[in-house]
Amino acid sequence: MNKLKGSIETLSALQLTQDIQWLDEQSKTVLHSKEVLAVILQGTIEEYKGYSRKEIMEFIEIDSIDDAKEVSVGRTNTQIQGEHAEFVQLNEKTSRFDMVFRAKNPALSDENVLFSLHVDIEPQKTYRPGYPIEKRGIYYLARRLSSQLSLITEKTDYKQLEKCYSIWICRDDIPPKARYSISFYSMANIENIGENTALPQDYDLMSLVVIKLGEKDYKGTKEDPEYELLHFLNIIMYPHKADFMDEISRYIDFSENEELWEEVTGMEGLGQCILEEGIEQGIAQGVEQGIQAMILDHLEEKVPREKSIAKLQKHFGLDEEEARRYYEKYGVGNQCP
Repeated sequence: MNKLKGSIETLSALQLTQDIQWLDEQSKTVLHSKEVLAVILQGTIEEYKGYSRKEIMEFIEIDSIDDAKEVSVGRTNTQIQGEHAEFVQLNEKTSRFDMVFRAKNPALSDENVLFSLHVDIEPQKTYRPGYPIEKRGIYYLARRLSSQLSLITEKTDYKQLEKCYSIWICRDDIPPKARYSISFYSMANIENIGENTALPQDYDLMSLVVIKLGEKDYKGTKEDPEYELLHFLNIIMYPHKADFMDEISRYIDFSENEELWEEVTGMEGLGQCILEEGIEQGIAQGVEQGIQAMILDHLEEKVPREKSIAKLQKHFGLDEEEARRYYEKYGVGNQCP
């Protein structure tokens, strides 16, 4: 197995999610780690078959994960970047991608030309939110694809369109027979009458991947298809067990990072404190990102102000004054019309 060298940032993100009892906003911070993304992409992206996780890490375009950009029907050439990219039009309910980024498409790129894959990762607490997750995934793909072009005119160059992936990781409320399964959906040429010369790269532009977990204890074996991915997601998507560091080290090896171990002490498991000031600041930033994301999600779902403030106090250990200050900071100006 190709182990990845673990970074301080990844360890900080994993520490932040150690005690999650449900899929909260803080837990999504770990998906910003390139090491974590590399494991997920290796098991879900067709174009990455045969590539090592280290190579896949290098494919991920770092800058595309940084900032959130608005995407609207009227301005679809706006870049989608960061963990809370959104698309919105007048009188439309604001929707946000949990995390979107670009990564190199090695099947089409060469020394002179870079083609990208546009990836959306959506961690979900429930597989049964009241509508089919698959339909929502297809809708997100359509918006992600259309966002690559500016206002359509007679001169629009459709050759610019690049392939989009939407990867949904559903944790709970999975039908028993579907637990720990992965479903792949894509566009395909299913029939031809007469000769067809179209290349797959010209029509296979949207792929949906739905990963269904469902139980805290994964009973799969190494002989099972996609065992590595499902086992890895089981480790990071549920509250961490006592053997967490041993299990995660099968994928991401922190022991080989000498700089890391000079800065982290007393590590008997993920429950120990990370002592360095820089790492503590990183965790604090991750918490604030989680607070911001929860507020924006509550606004999208029209959660009443006082209930949202109460939830902030409960889930982030804030007093009422702190919760109200955060709500004013991130809530004002973001209310849906």
